Amino acid sequence: MWLLKAAIFFTLFAFALNNQHVVEVNFFFGTLWQAPLVLVVLVAFAAGLALGVLVMVPRWWRSRRAARQAASAAPPATPDPPSAPQGPHGI
Repeated sequence: MWLLKAAIFFTLFAFALNNQHVVEVNFFFGTLWQAPLVLVVLVAFAAGLALGVLVMVPRWWRSRRAARQAASAAPPATPDPPSAPQGPHGI
């Protein structure tokens, strides 16, 4: 497992070292942002991740509320009575 984690880390590290060139990101109304390519990719990934989480939150809240309501509406579970111990021949 550690070998896999190290391989992923070194792959991402090599990607960052190979993409240090400054790029321009043009926004609306002539706004310009200059940053290394690896930083632009990281910001885009983080923004997508944050947007995905924000989109999932309402559905997550609804499912938690529904599960909580279902648990409170269900009658309390009664444990099964313990069975009598049986001998080696099932008697």
